[in-house]
Amino acid sequence: MQINIQKNLVEFTPENADETSKLEALWRLMVDCARFNKKMVPVGEYLPKSNKMARFAIEGLDSPSKDEYPEVYADRDCRCYCQTCNKYVELKKGDQIPPCCGKLMEVLD
Repeated sequence: MQINIQKNLVEFTPENADETSKLEALWRLMVDCARFNKKMVPVGEYLPKSNKMARFAIEGLDSPSKDEYPEVYADRDCRCYCQTCNKYVELKKGDQIPPCCGKLMEVLD
């Protein structure tokens, strides 16, 4: 995939059939002609020496309701985090592990 940046305009040019289909799927996900287009916002940081990918979250997608997640409770005092947005939350024993960015947060310690 070629990426070209000209001021505030970014162009993606697929270089094979797989990239073409993925770019088309992204376009359909991002563009909504009847309502509002969605935004991509960066998540975490991009360090080329240690991580070969940049991660973005798509704002404006319908997220599952809280009732669609399994009820999982902390078995001890702990800290949970979201692998997508790096948000942390302190939980006490018996607290429900909350969802974030479309999935349940991970227990850190």
